[in-house]
Amino acid sequence: MAAEIHSRPQSSRPVLLSKVEGHQDVVSAALLIPKEDGVITASEDRTIRVWLKRDSGQYWPSIYHTMSSPCSAMAYHHDSRRIFVGQDNGAIMEFHISEDFNKMNFVKTYPAHQNRVSAITFCLVSEWVISTGHDKCISWMCTRSGSMLGRHYFTSWASCLQYDHETWHAFVGDYSGQITLLKLEQNTCSVITTLKGHEGSITSLWWDPVQRLLFSGASDHSIIMWDIGGRKGRTLLLQGHHDKVQAICYIQLTRQLVSCSADGGIAVWNMDISREEAPQWLESDSCQKCEQPFFWNIKQMWDTKTLGLRQHHCRKCGQAVCGKCSTKRSSYPIMGFEFQVRVCDSCFDSIKDEDRTSLATFHEGKHNISHMSMDISRGLMVTCGSDRIVKIWDMTPVVGCSLATGFSSR
Repeated sequence: MAAEIHSRPQSSRPVLLSKVEGHQDVVSAALLIPKEDGVITASEDRTIRVWLKRDSGQYWPSIYHTMSSPCSAMAYHHDSRRIFVGQDNGAIMEFHISEDFNKMNFVKTYPAHQNRVSAITFCLVSEWVISTGHDKCISWMCTRSGSMLGRHYFTSWASCLQYDHETWHAFVGDYSGQITLLKLEQNTCSVITTLKGHEGSITSLWWDPVQRLLFSGASDHSIIMWDIGGRKGRTLLLQGHHDKVQAICYIQLTRQLVSCSADGGIAVWNMDISREEAPQWLESDSCQKCEQPFFWNIKQMWDTKTLGLRQHHCRKCGQAVCGKCSTKRSSYPIMGFEFQVRVCDSCFDSIKDEDRTSLATFHEGKHNISHMSMDISRGLMVTCGSDRIVKIWDMTPVVGCSLATGFSSR
């Protein structure tokens, strides 16, 4: 299946193909049905709906199923047409969808959690359904027997999940801002490592098993790329959103990262270049430029008969500096800073105009986005959120790549 690579002019933007409306509450998740003009949605209004595109161009619900509790998460396996729906009451329900997508049959209920389910993934090889929840745990259950295989507890709500099907490694983000890497076994698990770098709760994760890269988005408005394969820990910090990053998707073919934030921002990051890692912030009792004491350095203030200054940090060199030595602001996209941040005066002078050229494109989704999913093979994206609207986008003008699958995008 040949890939079509198109040029990516800066003026290109996502094309809104369709809006799906009719939910009575927040849409928790929406997924595009592979090779079909269809969308599956899960909502806080307790409904699971399968929307198919009719000849009129409008999407109509071919399946409308009401659950016993608000729907909080969803996973869909297209080859087997199995759908797993997590609920606010902690249960996960499995259904099987008919070939014509007009009927959905109940299979079984999994007592996975004691509180709201936050994320689900299904592994066909092991026949496991793996999930995280607000009861601060990850659970994995056997889909053949419906029995619980194992649980592991964290200190905070588990908010998002990614799973490597080949190595049985799970990545779990939580509300403390920590990511835990676990190796799951049949009835037990082991903690491999924890990743710390965000200053807010983890809201989204994406695992690329080819390059063995993990991407995390958080409520601190930032994205971090972790080099898991190279065991380097944090390698890149990306800052371009002005609200919490709600969803991310890495397109391995074109080396691009798509991210969406709560304020409706859609960003496409060019990862196919050599970027610089943001420095760790240095600590000092005095400005590392002018040597004036900071306000907690009582001894130096007394010795020099001066008032202490507030500490800041240069985002480019990481040095601890005072306000007078960091009066300038600059973007520095090669380090992930797409908008202006504080830099010391000497670093500002070292940044050339070409260094400020953006390495990402930013677009407006024009609705609150709490969840996003992509069909990378067709260059399609679906977004949904608290405004109860589901939007279907053609992303090929932005990402510049689609596989020729015969999808009728318009």
